[in-house]
Parts: sequence; C-alpha cells; structure tokens
Amino acid sequence: MPITIATFNVNSLRARLANVQDWLRLAKPDVALLQEIKCQEHEFPQLEFQSLGYNCAALGQKSYNGVAILSRFKFDVVQRGLPGDDGDDQARYMEADIEVPAEQTREQGAQKLRVATIYLPNGNPVESEKYPYKLAWMKRLRQRAAELLKTEMPVVLGGDYNVCPTDDDVYDPAGWAEDALCKPESRAHFRAIVNLGYTDAFRAVCSEINRYTFWDYQAGRWQRDEGLRIDHLLLSPQAADCLSDCQIDRYPRKQEKPSDHTPIWCRLDL
Repeated sequence: MPITIATFNVNSLRARLANVQDWLRLAKPDVALLQEIKCQEHEFPQLEFQSLGYNCAALGQKSYNGVAILSRFKFDVVQRGLPGDDGDDQARYMEADIEVPAEQTREQGAQKLRVATIYLPNGNPVESEKYPYKLAWMKRLRQRAAELLKTEMPVVLGGDYNVCPTDDDVYDPAGWAEDALCKPESRAHFRAIVNLGYTDAFRAVCSEINRYTFWDYQAGRWQRDEGLRIDHLLLSPQAADCLSDCQIDRYPRKQEKPSDHTPIWCRLDL
C-alpha cells in the first residue's frame, strides 16, 4: 500500500487549526510536514492531532517560524535544527525516521523513511542581512542533504523553500526577478541541492508551467491565479524510485481565512 507525504506551510497553527484539521480529515496524508506553526512547543496542539490518529513532534519559537511533523506511523526525531551553525536559534528544520510498517510496503517488510520539514528563510529585503543569511542557510542545507544521501535511505526533504526554481514557477518573472525568491543566487543554491541527486517530485510528475503553491493575500492574487511555486518535495534516489504521484492540493486555499500556501503531496510505493 503506498504512503502519502504532504508538506504545508500553515501560516500560524493558532489562527488556522480548524483549517488544518479539516484538511487532515479530507486528505488523510500518512505524514504531514508543517511549517510556520508560529508557536512554542508547549503551545503545540498535540491532543488535537492525536485525536485524528497522528503522532506528532514540533520545534517551535514564540510568534515566528516553527516546524512540525505529524505521522500515522511511529517515528523518532533524529535532528532538531539544521546543523552547521550553533548560533542559529531559528526554528526552521527538523528530521525524523518514520517507521513504515510491513503491511504498507511492497516487500512486506518494515522500512524506515527519513523525512525533514524545512522552512527556508525568505531572504527579503535582499539589501539587508536577511539575504546573506538565506544563502548561508541553503549552503548548510546542501551539506546536510549530501550527508543524508550517504545513508542510502529513502529521504524526503519537504517544506517551504522560499525559492521559485525557474521562471515557469512564478506568475510574473520580470516583476519578481530581483526578489530573494527568484534571484539567480537563490536558484543556483536550490539547483545545487537537487544536483546532488535529488528529484523535484512535482516536476517529475507534472511538466505544466504556472502551477503554484502560494498566492499572496493582496491584490486578488488567488482569484487571478497569480502565484508562486515555492513549496517542494525533494526525493533521494531511493525515494524517487518509489514515486507514483505528486500533486498540489488547492482545496485548503479556497477556505475561509486560509493560509497563503496550500499543501503539496507525493505518493511513494515503498
């Protein structure tokens, strides 16, 4: 039986818990990687997610950032925070080993799946210290991604990367050319991660341009479908070999008081 892994920048769990619960009930992902939860760990709504059948773990901070992992299967958190800078206290990265039971795998044997939930820095304004921080963070992510390939495990690096990989992933390439999400350096760092041997799950399945995961709240961007594809699922070769589908779920963005992001999910036949 295939398993489904989704990533979703929820843009504040406290503000959108009902929306997230509604999505979980309908979409039923086996693993959900959440970003921008904007709450400390003691405020994380663990009981609400457990009532829906999910084990959960969070890495949070007050009012900003924050990531979480929900899973129908047991898992162990193996990394809290992105390695490479002991002085970086922003809650943007967490890894876990998911214990996929035998009945969920093709070989009828239990298997471990490594997942990471990622909230990559936005980097704007580019003239500030935020853009060098973004690029340095991406270099650290590339190093960690390279280390994970050495495990030869199926690995899924999912999250809000705050990068439009190409002009096909932004509604107005010229207008966004100097934004941190589209600048050549940001795209080059993203390609450097992919070129280690990772597969962009969505592009492996869908070549259609102008498919988005984010629409700004302002200026009717959602209504005009003027968006960005900045939420990604990158798969190691062992995971990519099992990929059977990957889709953007637009339903949550249609709801009342939605996140400005919408989930993207992939299906793996492990």
